[in-house]
Order: sequence, then structure tokens, then C-alpha cells
Amino acid sequence: MNLIFIICGLALLILGGNWLLKAAVGLSLKLNIPKIVIGMTVVSLATSAPELIVSVKSALNGFPDLAMGNVIGSNVANLGLVLAITIILSPINVEKSFYKTDWPVMMISSVLLFGFVFTDHTLQRYEGIILFSFLTLFLIYLLKFQKQAVVDETEDEINQELPLYKVVLYLAIGGLALWGGSELLIEGAVGLAEAYGVSKRVIAVTVVSVGTSIPELAASIIAVLKKEKAISLGNLIGSNMFNILAVLGITSMITPIEINDKGLLTNDIYWMLGISFLILPLVFIPRGFRLGWRDGIILLALYGIFVYTTLI
Repeated sequence: MNLIFIICGLALLILGGNWLLKAAVGLSLKLNIPKIVIGMTVVSLATSAPELIVSVKSALNGFPDLAMGNVIGSNVANLGLVLAITIILSPINVEKSFYKTDWPVMMISSVLLFGFVFTDHTLQRYEGIILFSFLTLFLIYLLKFQKQAVVDETEDEINQELPLYKVVLYLAIGGLALWGGSELLIEGAVGLAEAYGVSKRVIAVTVVSVGTSIPELAASIIAVLKKEKAISLGNLIGSNMFNILAVLGITSMITPIEINDKGLLTNDIYWMLGISFLILPLVFIPRGFRLGWRDGIILLALYGIFVYTTLI
């Protein structure tokens, strides 16, 4: 039953996130909000809704390790699994914004998180405010100095205005699906952990994190199969940055996240830092501004080792 709860919960989260995204974009277009603003705020928040809902509910329900493990595991999975499979199927070219803004901001976010939780094992409310404020400043910077780059990234995603009744419908069923999916996923994850005698953190950084990364993986594979532009490295790095600054930032502002399972601090967070840093040399070696199948195999192998070290 726990496995069924997890599968049904993940399915509802994926569908709910997609419906919420359609509603958010449709409403933004109706209000004549510029595409640039939609892409960097509404779309980002809507696509991170599953992680946000799961993390907030986990923390409020007294399972903070699920909240923190979900984000750390998702960040490792985005690069070690999603990006790896994408570039094994089809190489991608990397934009110069990668080393100018995307990668540095992701690393600063990751190091900030590490610094906040390493000493007292808790992400406090004021630390959540700092994380979210950093995200706000970064978005302002992007909107002011990199408008064209962001418009190019988001143009294909945001292309249709919906009638008002559809916006309301998508908003309602999307919200319900996210709520129901998070309930089922947390119930199943906690039950599975108790049934097999493993920690909630192990379930969070493996089952839950991969589940909440499924939309990104599906989008990547579909893009490759359709011979369209594959998901960019910038999008995945942006997702990792948003997970830390928005998901953990908002969650810890609602309720401080106290880490009980020390494995998150002695193993998992170092993997997140390490695999995030590794992307930089992989982009430049052996060919500059390109990621190919060899890089994908390296990342996939590292992800396999991460899962193995987490389970043992």
C-alpha cells in the first residue's frame, strides 16, 4: 500500500504541477504581465510547486528530514540523472551565461545552505529570509540585465492565453492534485521507511527526490525524441537554485527545518556540492561549452555511487 501511495502521490503531483503552470501562465497573460516576468517568476514557482508543497507539508507534519532530503536529493538527481540521461541521448551546447551567472549563483546558493545548516543543524526562519531575498535580488538582476536571454529561454513555453473558466479550472484541480499528491506521497514515504526500517532521509533523497524530478526528465527525453532543442543546462541549474532559495527558503520561513538524520550533513549535502561543482570542468573539458555522452556517463556513474552510499 505504501508503494501505491507513493506512485499515486507522484502522479498527482506531476499532473497538479502541470495544471497549475497552465493556470498561472494563462492568468499572467490575461493580466498583461510581460513574458519575461512570467518566465522568471510564475513559471519557475509553478514548476517547483511539487517540491515546495512536499517540503512545507513534511516540515509541518514533523518530518523535516523529508523536506531537506527532498531538495538535496532533487538537486543531485537533476544533474546526476536528468542531465546525464539527456546528454547521453543528445549532446548540448552550453551558453556563456553558464559561467557568468547560472553556475556561480547555484554554487553560492548551495554553499549558503551548507553554511546555515552545518553548525546548528537547523535552517532558521531568518536564514530562510536570507535565501529568499537572494533569489529576489537575482531575479531583479536577470530582469534588468539579461532580458533577451530569458525571453529566448521562455518563448516556447509561454505561447497561449486561456479563457478565464479554464484558468479557474486548472487552478482548482491543480491545487487539489498538489494537496492530495503531497498527502499520499508523504504518507507512503513515511510508511515505507517504517516498514523497511530505513530512515526518512534515505526515502527522501532516493524515492521522493527522483519522483519530483520526473517532470524534468520527461521533458528532456521528449525534447530529444522530437529532435527539438534539448533541455538546457541553464534550466536545470535554475531548478537547483530555485529548490534551495525558494523551496527551502519559503519552507523555513513557515517553520524552521531541524535536521535529525546526520546523514544529510555527513553524506548527502557533500554530494550536492561536489556534483554541482563538477559541472564546471565538464563543460570545458575536453571541448569548450559542450556536454556530450562521456560527460553523461560520468554523471550517471556518480549518481549510482551516491544512491549506493545513501542506501548502505
